[in-house]
Amino acid sequence: MQLGTRWAAGAQPPASVPSELHAQISAVEKVTAESLGAQEPTAYWTLTWLEGRPVAELDTGVIVSLERDGSVSVRHDIDDEFA
Repeated sequence: MQLGTRWAAGAQPPASVPSELHAQISAVEKVTAESLGAQEPTAYWTLTWLEGRPVAELDTGVIVSLERDGSVSVRHDIDDEFA
C-alpha cells in the first residue's frame, strides 16, 4: 500500500512524489501563478496512487500523472467529464 500526501504549490514536492512528475508539476505551477496572480490563496497538490501509478492533482483541477508507458501526462479534471 502506498500512502498519498499533500503539499503547497510552489513548495518542494515531498520525497514520496516520484521525480518523473517534478518537471511537469513545476511547469503547471508556473502557468498557474502567471494566470491567477498573487491575490489567489495558495493551492495544494494531492498525491494519490491509481493502479500503482502516481497521480498528483492540484486544487484547481489540473492532474499530472505517470502513464503505463512511462510518459507523464497533464490534463484538467474537466477533460475527464467530457471523455
